[in-house]
Amino acid sequence: MEKIEYEWVKQTRQILLDQCKGLSENEFTKELGFGFQSIKDSFVHIAGCYHAWLGSFLLAKTTSPLLTKDAISAMNLEDIENYFLQADEYVDAVFNSFNGRFDEPIVKELAWKNDSEAVKKTPHQLFIHSITHEFHHKGQIVAMLRLLGYIPKNTDIVGLPEREFVKQ
Repeated sequence: MEKIEYEWVKQTRQILLDQCKGLSENEFTKELGFGFQSIKDSFVHIAGCYHAWLGSFLLAKTTSPLLTKDAISAMNLEDIENYFLQADEYVDAVFNSFNGRFDEPIVKELAWKNDSEAVKKTPHQLFIHSITHEFHHKGQIVAMLRLLGYIPKNTDIVGLPEREFVKQ
């Protein structure tokens, strides 16, 4: 996996975040009966995956990567974008820290889960998990937007403009 591929993930995420800037607070937080219930909670959950698996498990940058319900409740879209920016920093750190060792297993307990047993995963597995997890939940957010009466913008990587596929 190369950094450009994660740039595509970030670009498709931003398309969805930008579209959600036009939602009312009620629409952004409306519980729709599936996934993580609301668009807001789904975005926080997506970013939390990067914080937990990359920031905590792989990099040991935090022992409490997941936010409390009170902290989530107080967040607005800008706060969520900042939560994703921190996740992006974790991704960069994983690329830098595990260069040449992306497929070497790491065995440790989960800092955010009491009494967890040791987990054995590679940085590669956890990075791919974080991305596929994001796209799974972004699909749910797209469905939520449709239920709210919006036509979601294209968030598929192949929908990005050609210039986005050129390596810098």
